[in-house]
Amino acid sequence: MNAAPADQIRLLDVQSLDRRLSQLEHKRLSLPEHAEIESLTKDLTQLRDLLVAAQTEESDTAREQIKAEQDVDQVRQRATRDQQRLDSGAITSPKDLENLQREIVSLAKRQGDLEDIVLEVMERRESVQERVAELTERVSSVQAKADAAIARRDAAEQELDSEAASVTKERELVAGSVPADLLKLYEKLRAQQGGVGAARLFQRRCEGCQLELNITELNEVRAAAPDTVLRCENCRRILVRTSESGL
Repeated sequence: MNAAPADQIRLLDVQSLDRRLSQLEHKRLSLPEHAEIESLTKDLTQLRDLLVAAQTEESDTAREQIKAEQDVDQVRQRATRDQQRLDSGAITSPKDLENLQREIVSLAKRQGDLEDIVLEVMERRESVQERVAELTERVSSVQAKADAAIARRDAAEQELDSEAASVTKERELVAGSVPADLLKLYEKLRAQQGGVGAARLFQRRCEGCQLELNITELNEVRAAAPDTVLRCENCRRILVRTSESGL
């Protein structure tokens, strides 16, 4: 393949722009905010699971407290009715009076036991409510950090995308001035060679594979016509000669 030396040098400009685009994409994917957001998202998921569990426990404890208080009220109401019957004097049978008095004593003990249960449930509920409040605050704090990290990431990506769009436009202009067959070969090699399809011969060294040409290869390069499109014998990339090739 033949191409004017100026066209081959412009191919290096295309390669430089492609390298810049790759660097921008790598930088975009490597933004520190990505790892930060991932870590914060994991923390949020765990905290929200804990919060849901705590809220569920608080709800269950609230129902348990209501049930315990209702039990106390039922016993208290029955004890009140029994006391009223006792005080009314309507019961004259000694046995019935003894049974009623015994029931009143029993109800008083039962009421005391139930009130202790209410207190225990109230203490547990208060502890759970404190846990819910703590977790709610932690979720809000981590969410704020995540939102800030997302905002920083989006701003950084927008800046990188803007630069990439500018470089892409420039690349289109430069590539449009390169002969189609030369550009096609370059694109093919770039896909095969890790993003580098053309390399400068600098001081007798291929900048694609960083290997120095041996004497035989140098002689072949020296003997080649200026418009001959050369390939590196080592990496097979397009080898572009410049005034700094050391020939």
